[in-house]
Amino acid sequence: MTPFLGVSVFLAALTYITYKLLSDYLHKWFQMKPIPELEATYLFVGNALEFKTSSGDFFRQIEDMTREFYNKPLFKLWIGTVPFVILFHADTVEVFLNNSTHLDKAYSYSFLHPWLGTGLLTSTGQKWRQRRKMLTPTFHFSILTDFLEVMNEQAEILVKKLEKQAGKGSFNCFSHVTLCALDIICETAMGKKIYAQSDSNSEYVESVYKMSDIISRRQRKPWFWSDIVYNYFGEGREHDKTLKVLHSFTYNVIHERAGEISSTVSNSKSENGKKKRQAFLDMLLETTDEDGNKMSHQDIQEEVDTFMFRGHDTTAASMNWCLHLLGSHPEVLSKVQQELQEVFGTSDRPANTEDLKKLKYLECVIKETLRLFPSVPFFARRICEDCHINGFKIPKGANTVIVTYALHRDPRYFPEPEEFRPERFFPENSVGRPPYAYIPFSAGLRNCIGQRFALMEEKVVMSSILRHFSVEACQKREELRPVGELILRPENGIWIKLEKRTSPTSSN
Repeated sequence: MTPFLGVSVFLAALTYITYKLLSDYLHKWFQMKPIPELEATYLFVGNALEFKTSSGDFFRQIEDMTREFYNKPLFKLWIGTVPFVILFHADTVEVFLNNSTHLDKAYSYSFLHPWLGTGLLTSTGQKWRQRRKMLTPTFHFSILTDFLEVMNEQAEILVKKLEKQAGKGSFNCFSHVTLCALDIICETAMGKKIYAQSDSNSEYVESVYKMSDIISRRQRKPWFWSDIVYNYFGEGREHDKTLKVLHSFTYNVIHERAGEISSTVSNSKSENGKKKRQAFLDMLLETTDEDGNKMSHQDIQEEVDTFMFRGHDTTAASMNWCLHLLGSHPEVLSKVQQELQEVFGTSDRPANTEDLKKLKYLECVIKETLRLFPSVPFFARRICEDCHINGFKIPKGANTVIVTYALHRDPRYFPEPEEFRPERFFPENSVGRPPYAYIPFSAGLRNCIGQRFALMEEKVVMSSILRHFSVEACQKREELRPVGELILRPENGIWIKLEKRTSPTSSN
């Protein structure tokens, strides 16, 4: 092929690809024109230039939009040339999430691939179905019960750390609780103690948060979606540096654990004959598919990285929000501590499975916390075939965003939605409420596989804290300023005061 012919072929191919992309974009633009949208929506740019650069300000923009379009069944945003249909009403969310066709995650999740690969959170199609089927048994209740010991041990360490703050005025509890959750997930997911509560300056700990922030910023800026542009003009180098820390840590743990299992003849027993504590990683190393094939180390790393990210940040955020809400509502705190008194008496023993079943009011408190401050404030899916929602046609290839934060504030199902009322979740008060009006762990086929693990952890840690301390919030609700990145966090931390109780379960 002559150089001239080669250049001609390249230009022809480029022209064809450009034509196809342009025609597809314009087709969606005109097809979706009837769907309500913001006034400042422009060809090729969409609404991207309107978005605030600060994560907190951006989240408040989304809040304002859902209020503006509350009387509409849905509305749309364009980020560059990619359309997003926003859903935040129970009826439209149910229509979408109940449809087994639309299981693929949205385009914006592709920026998680370098970190999490295509594990359970980000995979699609047959890989996701097969992986979900393989991993579901590892979250069986009987297996989760084995993790109670870890949760109790780490909760005890947290209580000892908090004792140093009790009676000494206000402090930011966010990192204390978060590091406890990180220690729990590291030991349960990987069988590895990282002592995050003792070493808050851990490089891995810092890298988890840094990567979350980096990805969130890139998702909002379509001009950085191209890898070439991102690497040269964006945060590409910082992204890769942070990624290396994250992957090196989990890679080394997986290979170390695999070596221990293969070199130990009786790996289910310790030297004194006591059963060894299994981690998710141990189960993954032994898991096989329908054909008897084991997962590769790369497959396992995808899931371990996913568990590490989704398994600590979400529960940590929820527990922090819960402490603020209880500290702001002494009457609710009193009811929780009365329940703890009934279950534990004056004992200082760790919680067991029977105890957790009896903590029904605490469970309502946790659920109400997740209503007001869902750990994942919005999530997105891809439209896999043309569909209709409330009479509006949404073409294949578009994306939907379910705004959980707004969905949970629908006054039709949660009167005075900004009020903290755990009694909403008493069985008698939940009658008639649409199942898709409250979805803190998503819903449908792609609901969160770890929701029972999360609820168990939150009950253990919160009961441990509240058996030892009374809590007083030092911030008003408007001072919290939620930041909706990958996880819903308070912009200024959670500031509380603690007072030590005279005995673990004594009354105030």
